Amino acid sequence: MLEIRHLTKRFGGLAAVNDVSTTVERGKVNAIIGPNGAGKTTFFNLISGVHKPSAGQILFEGTDVTQMRPDQVACLGVSRTFQTTALFDMATVLDNLIVGHRLRTRSNLWDVITGSARLKAEERLCREKARAALDFVGLSHIGHRMAGDISQEERKRVAFALALATDPKLVLLDEPAGGVNPDETMGLAELIRKFVRHGITVCLIEHKMNMIMSLADKILVLNYGEKIAEGTPAEIRRTPAVIDAYLGAEHADA
Repeated sequence: MLEIRHLTKRFGGLAAVNDVSTTVERGKVNAIIGPNGAGKTTFFNLISGVHKPSAGQILFEGTDVTQMRPDQVACLGVSRTFQTTALFDMATVLDNLIVGHRLRTRSNLWDVITGSARLKAEERLCREKARAALDFVGLSHIGHRMAGDISQEERKRVAFALALATDPKLVLLDEPAGGVNPDETMGLAELIRKFVRHGITVCLIEHKMNMIMSLADKILVLNYGEKIAEGTPAEIRRTPAVIDAYLGAEHADA
């Protein structure tokens, strides 16, 4: 689904991502792990168009997206969440989600001024998509609440719903379980599996290794911006370089 060829991003003399080649496989949970500062979020920023690479190429379903803007990449079907979920806290949860499907609408200023039939139809569709996304993530009961009043775990689920509202093919999740307790982590892991069951490919960054090892089909390991390993969870557990750089002996296979 996604092919990365020799991707590099330099900030001055620092190579945050250095000559990384990999693929994101359709219909699977793909994970990226590594120590803090390994280049994981920069890698996501390159894929989603937030940063332009210093070198290399990014292909999404065969289309070169290397120099595309974030909105153009999103229109092709790549959505993402961020480590910190930024919402309009003084708006309702449902109103926050209505914004997500605007990516797929065509109404312009003239439609707004005239109150056109197209505007009204698209507003209805955005509301329907928002309600469907809330239902998907199990939050239909809080759609009326102000976003500033919901819990951290609920904010994480709203982030999933925002990504879903854009009609994605691939979702990039940046630390989706950060800041939530173990029971909530299990619930978010099941939500990720639900995404895949419904035909949405997932690529996530996460530090919770128990979650990753039980969830991921494929893992890419970065360290100092470079790929040091790639494979299944079982293969990653047995890789000495990964154990030394990140996992530690407690996560290694006996």
